[in-house]
Amino acid sequence: MSIVTTPDPANSDTARPERQSALARLLQRRLAVFGFALILLTVLGAVFAPWLTPYSPYDQMFDGLTIEGAPMPPSSTFLLGTDLLGRDLLTRILYGARTSLIIGVAANGMALIIGTLIGVTAGYFRGWVGGMLMRMTDLMMAFPALLLAICLAAIFQPSLWIVAMVIATVNWVQTARVLYSETSSLAEREFIAAERTLGAGHMRILFKHILPHLVPTIIVWGTLGISTTVLLEATLSFLGVGVQPPVASWGNIIFENQTYFQAAPWLVFFPSLAIVVLALAFNLVGDALRDVLDPTQRGRN
Repeated sequence: MSIVTTPDPANSDTARPERQSALARLLQRRLAVFGFALILLTVLGAVFAPWLTPYSPYDQMFDGLTIEGAPMPPSSTFLLGTDLLGRDLLTRILYGARTSLIIGVAANGMALIIGTLIGVTAGYFRGWVGGMLMRMTDLMMAFPALLLAICLAAIFQPSLWIVAMVIATVNWVQTARVLYSETSSLAEREFIAAERTLGAGHMRILFKHILPHLVPTIIVWGTLGISTTVLLEATLSFLGVGVQPPVASWGNIIFENQTYFQAAPWLVFFPSLAIVVLALAFNLVGDALRDVLDPTQRGRN
């Protein structure tokens, strides 16, 4: 008598992708790996900038200028050329990466905390509390983010952390909107109603049932938001209300050299390329995280 065995779904090949960790699924996406590699290279360049280049990012170097006093083009001595003061442009860009990463991560982290608190609170409690918080969010959305950031930055003495706080102040509204929508939907689910019936308190429901469901969304918005803060910091520095010289920032590097663009295009091209590459890298990783962490996106690619 033969025994017919049925394959265990948990051990079948079709079940393997479901058992794969989010990291494994993320590493299968080439664009995500490429974006992560770009971010890692930028971070390493910023951290090890003093050891990667022998030049100072601040002091004027006369040997970095031609006989006529013009900046030098890219060469074996100065890989990305020099600026109007003879400073090595690669050194300035590496130190500028420090500024962009510090402000980008710090500002985005603060914006994420503010947006999460407001969005989750408004979506869960609703009523007059939620209405008041969302009307405040709508009021913030009515102002152009860049214009509001310029006004706030102009009021205070620009510094690294002032710029980060200004960017966070204008950058939390989208996060609050998204989390408000998701929290409102979760609050209507049957398992939340069952918890209320069993006498669970608000804090237990929020921290045990609401926030765990929002973690993927928070991670994705946290990653994508860094590219926005990097661009906003560069814009403020370019306009003169962000990070001030001699502190290196990709935005003020472009501003300092814009008048010499036609004669020495590398002075603007390379820092602009750095901004685009870093923003693109965070977008690639953020898009991949969205597809990996959102069950409705799996298998679409």
